[in-house]
Amino acid sequence: MKRKGERKFMPVVAAMCLLGVAVAVIWWEETSQLRDSTSRARLPAISGAFTLIGTDSATVTENTYRGKIQVVYFGYTYCPDACPTTLNTIASALAELGPLADRIQPLFITIDPQRDTREVLAQYVKSFGSRVVGLTGTPEQIAAAAKAYGVYYAQYKTASAPDGYLMDHTSVVFVMNEDGRLVATFAPEASAAQMAARLRTLIAKTS
Repeated sequence: MKRKGERKFMPVVAAMCLLGVAVAVIWWEETSQLRDSTSRARLPAISGAFTLIGTDSATVTENTYRGKIQVVYFGYTYCPDACPTTLNTIASALAELGPLADRIQPLFITIDPQRDTREVLAQYVKSFGSRVVGLTGTPEQIAAAAKAYGVYYAQYKTASAPDGYLMDHTSVVFVMNEDGRLVATFAPEASAAQMAARLRTLIAKTS
């Protein structure tokens, strides 16, 4: 026997169940994108071309380290949080890989050439191990490199920062394979373990 008011209550329950299913589907799709952020269909079309200057004054292009997997990150040495955190994550991921890390070349491209001289950049990247190569260049060269990767950056004023400004910028790690094709990206929240696991998979595919 149906209780009084049950006929009105059941449609509400059904609606709530459908809403729960919809939320679950959305959650699954979003977390699937996080698990499979390297899906070719989701990766942006980038050329990855650049001509920059290393801390040793040598000219470096996208072909300099061809044959290695390149892990590319745009940032600047005066960055208060995102850049040192990301570079620490990259360094930890390479440490987890052990000898396999020889197959990878991390590149740190400054977006602040005004302050990031070759000397400043050289000292900064040492803090994250011996593998990270720091790259700078003229404002035009850096702008061209950022455009090739679809990276946004802009200066903004703040009295609390050195020289009165900080940089707003895209905080994404790009992974280029041995042929210079974008094969993966890592969001800022990616862990060293996640990064190492993905890089290990990429190395295995090319072995």
